[in-house]
Amino acid sequence: MDTFAKYLLTALICLVALGQFVQVITRYVLQVPVMGLEETMLYPTLWLYILGSVNASRENTHIRANVLEIFVTSQRGHTILAIIGEVISLIVGLWLLSWAWEYTRYAWRVWRESPTLYIPTFYSDVALLAGLALMMVYTAWHLWGHIRSLKSGDTA
Repeated sequence: MDTFAKYLLTALICLVALGQFVQVITRYVLQVPVMGLEETMLYPTLWLYILGSVNASRENTHIRANVLEIFVTSQRGHTILAIIGEVISLIVGLWLLSWAWEYTRYAWRVWRESPTLYIPTFYSDVALLAGLALMMVYTAWHLWGHIRSLKSGDTA
């Protein structure tokens, strides 16, 4: 899974960079903007953003303000704080996931299209649902790992 995520994110970032490069060259150097390029760049850009968040969740590298860890000195205490944080993240994430599910159902029903190229926007709208679902899977996985390490006493 690591290899797939690495190559997918690399391909998406290269695609976005190439699209921006083409846009700058054609618009500002050649003075001939490419019609609809902004619309097509929306899809890989949005998926890159969402899948980047999923990757940070998978690697457990989200930015955190672990102020309480300063006052808690034991590894067991750190693990308990991590469990509390994961539970709160899971609750909030599942709440947001329910909103994303409702939005995806709405997007499916309405089936909007982009203004110039008439590309269905559903393909970018569904990224939020997929990303939040994957983030919740990884959050639950990390929570399970913290609980196992607390049970076994291996909180190092």
